[in-house]
Amino acid sequence: MTSGSGPKNYTTVVDAAKTAAECMALLARHHARQVSIDYDDEGEPSGLSFVMATPWGPRQFALPVSADGTLKRLREAYDKGGTGVQSRHVTRQHARRVAWRVRKDWLDAQLAMIDAGQGELAEVMLPWVRVDPRHTMWEAYQEHELRALEQ
Repeated sequence: MTSGSGPKNYTTVVDAAKTAAECMALLARHHARQVSIDYDDEGEPSGLSFVMATPWGPRQFALPVSADGTLKRLREAYDKGGTGVQSRHVTRQHARRVAWRVRKDWLDAQLAMIDAGQGELAEVMLPWVRVDPRHTMWEAYQEHELRALEQ
């Protein structure tokens, strides 16, 4: 958060499903071979999975969208006061909309970096590459680090 304001996109009214579709279109324009939306237990979009070519062949990536994390930040901004975040912004549905808009902005920025020659797909998206059916590189790293600390 920036001083005196809420999280990025905290006033959005764009539905999460619409933003998810925009993300899918972004990935398609950047040559994704497959793109799908992941859904939570409530039937709401909770992330994206996609396949893109890398120098090592096609790789699957998974981008989570954390409505819970965004809701926490919205509540913190609301409780702090003076941020512009109002009670109507502190709902799970609104947090989902905000989280998806932020993820879309992030995805657009990462793809723009690749387009501008500032990094390769595998480099920019490394934390989100699937290393097995249940883990991204980031999740595997976290698990490994936790095990290392417990020893």
